[in-house]
Amino acid sequence: MQKTVVITGCSSGIGLVAANDLLRRGYRILAVCRKPEDVQRMDELGFTGVEMDLDNSESVIRAAEQILALSDNRIFALFNNGGYGVYGPLTAISRQQMEQQFATNFFGAHQLTMLLLPALLASGDARIINTSSVMGLIATPGRGAYAASKYALEAWSDTLRMELHGSGVQVSLIEPGPIKTRFTDNVNQAEREKPVENPGIAARFTLPPEAILPKLRHALESPRPRLRYPVTVVAHAITLLRRILPGRMLDRILRGKPAQTPTKP
Repeated sequence: MQKTVVITGCSSGIGLVAANDLLRRGYRILAVCRKPEDVQRMDELGFTGVEMDLDNSESVIRAAEQILALSDNRIFALFNNGGYGVYGPLTAISRQQMEQQFATNFFGAHQLTMLLLPALLASGDARIINTSSVMGLIATPGRGAYAASKYALEAWSDTLRMELHGSGVQVSLIEPGPIKTRFTDNVNQAEREKPVENPGIAARFTLPPEAILPKLRHALESPRPRLRYPVTVVAHAITLLRRILPGRMLDRILRGKPAQTPTKP
């Protein structure tokens, strides 16, 4: 029986690469996208397109109902991959921007997972895989909102994994470092006149989205998937540095330049 995998954020980047690879490996792919034209494109590529806006709880409910109907209430894997970044100093980010960042990167993933969980449990051996980030391990100036949403996803994934222990549903995190996708182009810059840019050295370690595929396959197909899968040299290095460096020394490295004291109003 063909196994059904649900992937969010399928219009490009990691989601599209994952969908293509898993389709070739024999999975049935329910490809979730925000824009109707992308949903149509998913159908043309051989997937089953599903429209969903993670920011909108009613849209998530409609998409979940469609997914459950399409899968006959039995899902092998959910790959929570959809998301975007809000960049800028915290002093420039409004509550609305912060709420939208969490709505897409965290609240939507929680809502969709809970709605699909009965179908995952029904499969007897299911996987929930969440795309975090190296920014779910460390935070840097200008990326506080995005990092906070990924820190939340990390903690949520750990809790979900423990709560589902013994249920047959296993939970893993994929933690990419710099990956060449449209993510950077789609970043919402809080200060457009002073955009937050990746350091030049990051380009040396940037990999194509295909770099996540060995980790994704292992998370899906290994009888004992890992809890976390760092991707890229940067992600592996940060994982190590967090363990061995004092916090203030790590701060000094991540700041990249002397911290500026916010001016008083």
